[in-house]
Amino acid sequence: MSALSEEARLDALYQLNLLDTDPSESFDRITRMAAQLFGLPVAAVSLTDRDRQWFKSRVGVSHTSIPRDRAPCAQVAETLTVVVIPDLLADPCYRDSHLAQTGVRFYAGAPLVTNDGFGLGAMCVLGLEPRQASASELAALTDLGAMVMAQIELQHALGRVDPLSRLPNRTQFVEDLEDLARDQPEGDPRLAVLVDLANPEQLSNSTRVMGSSYLDDMVRDMSRSIRMAIGPSRKLYHVEATQFIFLAPKHAEVRDYTARLAKRLSEMQQSSSSRFVTTTVAGVAPFRLGETKPLDVLRTAHGAAQDARRSETKVGIYSASQDTAHHRRFTLLNDFGLTLEAAGQLRLVYQPRIDLVSRTCVGAEALLRWRHPSLGEISPGEFMPIVEQTSMVRAATAWVLDAALEQLLAWHEAGLDLQLSVNVAASNLLERDFAHRVLHGLAKRSLAASSLELEITETGVMEDAGQALALLEELADAGVRLAIDDFGTGYSSLSYLQRIPTHVVKIDQSFVRDLATDERQRSLTSAMISLSHNLGYRVVAEGVENTEVLSWIEDAGCDEAQGYFFARPMAPSDFAAWCVSSPYGPRTSGTDLARRFAPSVPHAR
Repeated sequence: MSALSEEARLDALYQLNLLDTDPSESFDRITRMAAQLFGLPVAAVSLTDRDRQWFKSRVGVSHTSIPRDRAPCAQVAETLTVVVIPDLLADPCYRDSHLAQTGVRFYAGAPLVTNDGFGLGAMCVLGLEPRQASASELAALTDLGAMVMAQIELQHALGRVDPLSRLPNRTQFVEDLEDLARDQPEGDPRLAVLVDLANPEQLSNSTRVMGSSYLDDMVRDMSRSIRMAIGPSRKLYHVEATQFIFLAPKHAEVRDYTARLAKRLSEMQQSSSSRFVTTTVAGVAPFRLGETKPLDVLRTAHGAAQDARRSETKVGIYSASQDTAHHRRFTLLNDFGLTLEAAGQLRLVYQPRIDLVSRTCVGAEALLRWRHPSLGEISPGEFMPIVEQTSMVRAATAWVLDAALEQLLAWHEAGLDLQLSVNVAASNLLERDFAHRVLHGLAKRSLAASSLELEITETGVMEDAGQALALLEELADAGVRLAIDDFGTGYSSLSYLQRIPTHVVKIDQSFVRDLATDERQRSLTSAMISLSHNLGYRVVAEGVENTEVLSWIEDAGCDEAQGYFFARPMAPSDFAAWCVSSPYGPRTSGTDLARRFAPSVPHAR
């Protein structure tokens, strides 16, 4: 065989990513059949490398390779023919071979040939005594060789190899990890490393500007860089569009290996043609063979890579505590949709707002609460931020508005003229029919628009200022009151701030809580109150918890206050009792508030 032909044959072999891979049951099954068919102790699927015969599958032999020199399988691969050697010691070509020296006397091998005509090696059987092979045995051995080749082609062509990178894919990684667990001691600690080339936003921007071919080139470029970095002894898998995974060397220690990985990752990023528009990260996931499922290895490595995006080194290590937190967030998100359709889990509680001139309750803020059937009470600070990132926020806000307006109607029917505040998510301001739905809810209950106040955040308005301002102007023109919630914690432009048609500014409790002792907070809060009044806003201080803070905000000119000093958020019946008993209770017409304050909570509509 010419040198050029041999290089082409080797290239075909290497493209299949078979060498030095773990044992596989799909190949072992065929090897056992060969040994049983001939009644011989040794059988193997042998692949002819540059200077060795490497066994992808073997029966009756402990070593995984022998020298290629004077190996009968090399002759099979070179000639593409069945080779039978009745007695190696009687054959002048093989009497001094490695096989003959180890006691092998009989050899028979059928070629493994690719569709392109390259010989990869042999399906062979070996015996310790001289013998002949019948025509039917050789025909069966040829069939078994064809079965091995079919399995190789199947893995390569059907769902085992990524067509872009020509690397083994996610399915192959899972299968190889299962095979490795069978071949290695159970519980053996290993490290999986997942490399993620870019975040979703970077991928979207790149595709939008440069087209999909740009990403294809980036993937090919980085796959070559990663292969060079990890060396030929490590197998690289292409598991997602821009994600690759490999196993670190055995006995690699997490901290040391992570430090080396961070250095190598930085070098690859600097040499990448896409270094200015993408950020490559790596996640390291420790696991134990046979104890961690392959899909869990992928999941935890992916999670570590996402955590790496917030790391200075761009390398993250799997954290069980972070994983537990992500599991909880996913559970809450998954369960919240069902909660909207169920009865009894969601409810509203109400916290009074006190006018500081009259020292009476003039309104209340409606706050959502969730009692999960198995997890218990869930704070809105935990579940609302994740809900607001999904389409469920529309249904959640609709539920809250419906329940709040029912309560507001009950208050007015009881002779209690209070204003009710409801929080609105940033994404609600992008719903084109949101204003219509709010006004329709008021109209069908014959409630004045001014009895409802919607609380929005600075950040929510700024996300799409044009549409948000148009929607807010429509609501304000109809008489709905608007408030800027958590003032001072978001980002805003003063030019937009003066254009927002709001009536109230609510100073966040993070500024209010320490007013009694923190001079810096006093200066900031005083400036916010002055600015808000100059812009024509009514000012509400949130988080008032003691008399010292109350006294300070009164002196500073705040119009209203809200906080634990007056009352915690309460269920409707408790709110009714508070209205009757508190010195800050609202002025009423004498109706029995406690009897009429608790309407049934509606389902989502």
